[in-house]
Amino acid sequence: MKSTLRIVYMGTPEFAVAPLEVLLTNGYNIISVVTAPDKPAGRGRELKQSEVKQFALEHGLPVLQPEKLRDENFIETLKSLNADLFLVVAFRMLPEIVWSMPPKGTVNLHASLLPDYRGAAPVNHAIINGETVTGVTTFIISHEIDTGEILFQRKVKIENHENVGELHDKLMVTGASLLLETVEKIEVCDIKPLPQSEIPYMHSAPKLFRENCEINWNLPVERVRNLIRGLSPHPGAWCVLKNDAKTLQIKILKAHAGSENLDNEPAGTICSDGKNFLKIACSDGFLHVDELQPQGKKTMPVKAFLAGFREITSYRSEK
Repeated sequence: MKSTLRIVYMGTPEFAVAPLEVLLTNGYNIISVVTAPDKPAGRGRELKQSEVKQFALEHGLPVLQPEKLRDENFIETLKSLNADLFLVVAFRMLPEIVWSMPPKGTVNLHASLLPDYRGAAPVNHAIINGETVTGVTTFIISHEIDTGEILFQRKVKIENHENVGELHDKLMVTGASLLLETVEKIEVCDIKPLPQSEIPYMHSAPKLFRENCEINWNLPVERVRNLIRGLSPHPGAWCVLKNDAKTLQIKILKAHAGSENLDNEPAGTICSDGKNFLKIACSDGFLHVDELQPQGKKTMPVKAFLAGFREITSYRSEK
């Protein structure tokens, strides 16, 4: 039987497309999609639509793009839709006047096992911290961000080799399935919300800034490798290489830990044959660089980088 729920869906990036697609495929009535305004992008600064908007337009869904979520016209438009349920996936923080509107509440899909990794970058921080398991959570939005009552959760294994891009895609698929299950349960009133206060809180997942994406070579090699995995492919873990003549900024996007001893090389020491390998000393071993991106250039394997930059052996990495 086709669902009678009237749903407003809110989301912006690619992560929010898969859940929307699953809901449509399963016959749910998405009466409107709310997403971010178009923004200038690229060298030409042409307006770019969000991934969710592109998908919504392709499937004939009405789209709302408020600059401000408290805008009176936007609020009145939302009220006029008479929605039963709001669903939120990778969107902005909602004011109470919005999330309190629908009679069945506003449900958020979050890419962690709440209350662990509350915040804007849960997928990145899980890998950066060396976690082996994460997951997705659906919860009812309330006053404080990511603190509402939990509805359902699913665990997802983090493989030792995975970077944040690969884990993102796994969580996106699992999250889409979990959100569908959540909506199905809400429709038949088969939910038992669990207050997050009953679960131990462990880690936060704050927004990433340039300064906390810089590599600190004084850390153990595994912690540096996890930082690289947790920031690859975007925004990228970076460092600055310096010698007497100039500096070179690079992002390291793929690396592995070496098995050789340090032999008293200080952290940040660069070793390379200028052709095949580039390794940098950490506090307890060498990190071998496999893939990197010099500032202003494309991503490349280390051999391609060394072919055009043989003097790398005269450099030292700082911090």
